[in-house]
Amino acid sequence: MLGRTVLITGANKSIGFETARQLGHAGYRIWLGSRDEDRGRQAAENLASEGVDVRALKIDVTSDRSVQAAADRVRQADGRLDILINNAGIPGEASPPTKQSVDDVRAVYETNVFGPIRVTQAFLPLLKATEAASVVMVSSGLGSLGWLSDPANQFYGVNILGYNSSKTALNAVTLSLAKALGNDGIPVNAADPGYTATDFNNHSGYRTVEQAAAGIAWLATLGPSGPTGKFFFEETEVPW
Repeated sequence: MLGRTVLITGANKSIGFETARQLGHAGYRIWLGSRDEDRGRQAAENLASEGVDVRALKIDVTSDRSVQAAADRVRQADGRLDILINNAGIPGEASPPTKQSVDDVRAVYETNVFGPIRVTQAFLPLLKATEAASVVMVSSGLGSLGWLSDPANQFYGVNILGYNSSKTALNAVTLSLAKALGNDGIPVNAADPGYTATDFNNHSGYRTVEQAAAGIAWLATLGPSGPTGKFFFEETEVPW
């Protein structure tokens, strides 16, 4: 019997790569999704050298054709998908909200919002083909309206129009899909990895990728008996 499978988008580096590593060492077969085929292959080779059962998967979440081709490949190889982690994302311009271009905001949404919708819909037949599927959206505390509207919160002053609002929209997508897939027994949740040292913030974050990935892996492996339509930082629920 084939081991349980996981697809992680944007997994050739940083949080996505570390999530692949942690789940791979836990015994999952990893589909390591990457827009850049060469970088994805190299990342997969690095994990394989650690004994992880991993396959590189070219997938550009902004392209219908690329996403469908990726879904077809997973279907042909495994016939199902147990866990989908929508991790791919971009930060957009570091511009004041009054000056960030609409084109840049649109590009951010294409990856951070429309990408997870596109990928989830394309892989849904494979998720329904297994008995204990789950979906995790890698969101951000910067998408929490509760936190961003609280002057006492550490993120109150981080006012990034495109990125913040894209993660708020992704949270709404999470809730909508959780409701839609409730009768199928497929939980859909959002994970906040926290302020993690990555290329996004020039490695200024105070959390490590190991810490960030641990929370995502925990949420992804709770199974159908766990929560759905929720937003978590590690094991603590975050306000929408």
